[in-house]
Amino acid sequence: MEIRLTAILSRNEEAMERLARWQIRVMVLALVLMATSTTSGQVGRPEGLYYKSWGLVIGIDDYLVAPKLSGSVADAKVVADALRDLKFEEVIELNDKDASLRRLNTVLDDYLPRKVGRQDRVVIFFAGHAGATQDMHSKELGYLVPWDAQVTNASKAVTMDHLKDFSRRVMSKHVLFFLEAGVSGWEVTPPQQLSLEGRLSPEDETDKRAVQVLTAARKGEAVTRKEGRGIFVQALLAGLKGAADADKNGWLMASELGAYVTQQVTELTGGAQHPQFARLDGDGDTVLIEGKKTSFRAGLPPKTEAERTAAAKEEYDRAFSLLQQQRSVQEALERLDKALEYNPAYGDAYVLKSYLYLEMLPNLDQALIAAEQAVKYAPANPDSHYTLGLILQKKGRFPESERALLQAVAVNPTYTDVYLSLGDLYAEDLKDQKKSIDAYQRYLETGGTENRVTEYLSKTGAAPPATLQ
Repeated sequence: MEIRLTAILSRNEEAMERLARWQIRVMVLALVLMATSTTSGQVGRPEGLYYKSWGLVIGIDDYLVAPKLSGSVADAKVVADALRDLKFEEVIELNDKDASLRRLNTVLDDYLPRKVGRQDRVVIFFAGHAGATQDMHSKELGYLVPWDAQVTNASKAVTMDHLKDFSRRVMSKHVLFFLEAGVSGWEVTPPQQLSLEGRLSPEDETDKRAVQVLTAARKGEAVTRKEGRGIFVQALLAGLKGAADADKNGWLMASELGAYVTQQVTELTGGAQHPQFARLDGDGDTVLIEGKKTSFRAGLPPKTEAERTAAAKEEYDRAFSLLQQQRSVQEALERLDKALEYNPAYGDAYVLKSYLYLEMLPNLDQALIAAEQAVKYAPANPDSHYTLGLILQKKGRFPESERALLQAVAVNPTYTDVYLSLGDLYAEDLKDQKKSIDAYQRYLETGGTENRVTEYLSKTGAAPPATLQ
């Protein structure tokens, strides 16, 4: 007998209502994207988190009029290679004379705004001179020095306001700046903490706009080099290879990278250099390495019992939604495993897991393990016993199956499907006609309608069922 998934899932009315709201939200989002997208081919959601990833990598050693540097171009080249290793499709390299003010303005003001789409990400790296001035309101304004400008000439520099204007024009949902320089002078948007309810999936966090910046040092601090390479870039490369994945979930977020680089550089330079990480706009977070969706959680992992319980329920609800939408059964199973990792006594998660292994990812041994845990932790849920009974029946352990099914109707005396399964067990496996008649009659009394049951009762000469008491 095949258990009905809807019989299990329909018990979660709150999740059903949440699913309906989610579906409406998705439809509205799709309509908005189709109506407003200005980039060719970028309608709706990409298959992954981004349609395309863009890198602009700038390194200047051989300044035309400013003091010359050493190692900036080499640092830029290894960062460009690192972005390609991260599957960035477009990486533009501008080194030395190619990084003139005119060329930088062309790329920032024209080329990238025309090419980059709403569902793209952009990472910009700069290694070279930086400075600071004051704007008309006497507020500090940081800037980057192009190849053909003086360090002290802010009018021929790329200011932080210019970069913020660029991030608004380019319209990509995520823009991240890596600046190998001591630069400051920008207004930031303080990060918003997500509630536990806001962390159901990577999309919940990564769809939000984010413009973020990570600098190598504070204003006035020297950029330390070791063996010809900047300490900042060394830490950056290590972080991009996964060392910055603080919670080891396979996802690398810009916020994680910022924290890692800041800690590493401060320690390696003995406190002489202090990287700065800030959010310039939005309240999202750029993804640098995309892991499994089932492993994603925004912010710190849950620590208290209440947080773990809430996190487990989120994963269970997500698994529920996946099954309701007839999406990946494997991902639903992974989310159930994650729920049980957070809360090993989550009985309803064991119930759903046992069903998946019984009917959708057939594995009777794993189904039995999950069902036994379901009975242990959710004895008041009739589906715990019902699923266990079906598994035991398939394994040929008929007396044990009978006991489990009887316990299911002891918990819920009007559970129609269980009486049908009991009737089948008695008729086909235990060869007990009297008990099969009793079970089938009870099935009809509780609302069952299968014709084969009435035909069986007619053939055995059984009396028609009484009205449900």
